[in-house]
Amino acid sequence: MNGVQIRSAERALSVGTWLIVAGAMLYSILTVTPLAAEHTPDKWDWTAPILPLVVDAAVVIVVRLDAVLARLGGNGGRWPIALRWMTGCMTLALNVADSALKGDLVGVAVHAVAPLLLIVTAETGLAYRRAITAAVLVLEAKQQAEREARERAAVERRDEAARRAREEREHTAALAREQREHEARMVREQAEREAAVRREERESEQARERAEREQRERVDREREQRERDRERRERVAAEHAEREQRERAERESREQAEREERAARERAALLSAGPATDKLPEDDARAIVAAARAEGMSVRTAAELCGWSVGWVSTRYAELRGPVNGVPVGLAGTGHS
Repeated sequence: MNGVQIRSAERALSVGTWLIVAGAMLYSILTVTPLAAEHTPDKWDWTAPILPLVVDAAVVIVVRLDAVLARLGGNGGRWPIALRWMTGCMTLALNVADSALKGDLVGVAVHAVAPLLLIVTAETGLAYRRAITAAVLVLEAKQQAEREARERAAVERRDEAARRAREEREHTAALAREQREHEARMVREQAEREAAVRREERESEQARERAEREQRERVDREREQRERDRERRERVAAEHAEREQRERAERESREQAEREERAARERAALLSAGPATDKLPEDDARAIVAAARAEGMSVRTAAELCGWSVGWVSTRYAELRGPVNGVPVGLAGTGHS
């Protein structure tokens, strides 16, 4: 039996149970209401249907909850059993009470059918549901085991396929690796041959470059040697010229010093005579003025030494300083006394 058949059986059981419950409830209400009305004050006759409704509602609760618990594989304990039998007995007693009070055994039997059928149906439905639940659990366990077996088989097939694929990949990778190694070896050998050829070419090129470099270096050394020889000759000539220039400068310096010393002696001799008592000749006066100016004497002192006037000496001082604006100073001063 598969799950569809089990669900169909459960639906049939549920529909049949609720049909019996509905019929029993309707029959019970119709049967018990007159009995309750006879034993209720007249002004409360309208409450007569409440009692069978309450009892039947308890029956509905019991049937429904028992179905749920049975489907879940649970057990409500003793109280649900007590409620189930109490409601069944109450329904049976209320339905047969009127006939029993009248002593009508046939009426008792007729009115007992629906309550007894409801009680037995509730118990039977509970047993059916528990049996169906157990069967469903067994079926689900079996289906779970089959699913697990199929999954394990699928996993094993996948593992086997993966293993074969891995072996194929490894074999393909090994072939590819061997092919790559062979190609790499051929490339390496070719590269080695080309490297040997390039090395020979490079060595020959280096030898040629070395020979050319040695030739250039020899030419450079010869040129540098010629340059050094020329520079040495030029340096010797420059040193000789410098030495001659230095000797000439020293000689000129000595001569200049001798001239200055001689001029200083001459000035000292001219100035050592003291103030002139009379006006000296112009040439001697000019010599004394020049010496006085060279020694830094004032115009008046120079005039006293040569006997000439201060104006004339000033003019000579100006002449000795040089022309002003290109015009000789004191051209008209010559001959002043």
